[in-house]
Amino acid sequence: MKAPLQEFGPIKAVIFDMDGLLLDTEGIYTEVTSIIAERYGRTFDWSVKQNIIGRGAGDLANYVVQALELPITPEEFLVIREPLMRERFPHALAMPGAEELVRHLKAHDVPIAVGTSSSSQSFALKTTLHRDWFALFDFIVTADDPEVGAAKPAPDIFLTAARRLGVAPRDCLVFEDSPFGVTAAKAAGMTAIAIPDSAMADEKYAHADAIIRSLNMFQPGLCGLPELEWA
Repeated sequence: MKAPLQEFGPIKAVIFDMDGLLLDTEGIYTEVTSIIAERYGRTFDWSVKQNIIGRGAGDLANYVVQALELPITPEEFLVIREPLMRERFPHALAMPGAEELVRHLKAHDVPIAVGTSSSSQSFALKTTLHRDWFALFDFIVTADDPEVGAAKPAPDIFLTAARRLGVAPRDCLVFEDSPFGVTAAKAAGMTAIAIPDSAMADEKYAHADAIIRSLNMFQPGLCGLPELEWA
């Protein structure tokens, strides 16, 4: 933990990233990108992956194609990737503590939203096994939402979520697993708690207000939210 959470409260609303934060989808992205890279004799490894976690699809495609020197355009990369993703997304599992924390906040009438760089179509596929608890969110804001001008690291997704929740950005807490997501949250004027990928260096989250290792390590009471006794 970088700082005592008492300094962040009282928090009035919570906004969650989705990929790698609520749902364990990062392995799917790694597998699919590796498959595409191997088709062209390239290797997709952590040196590239660490720079794309949390990016929107277009930005990610541009980076991967350039970094791996793929003989295709970013647009072609996304077309090739689509069916591979569509096949795997419906099997995504929940991250530890995700469902329990969401249900706890909802039960105590805390406004909650998802702010994701995924498209609405991808969101529907990824949440196939989790429709019951994702239905508890007050709002879902995706990258292709008509009110979102730019994906993360721009603040648009989080500002749209706060506006719909009716809560000032300064009173919102954001959970993020990517440095780009933390950048977006801070640009929106919100408190950001990072839950990094285990392979990601903490130094990349220097701009986060705090770092924890899992959602089930979060103590809501320290932010002025209802106390939670983890199972």
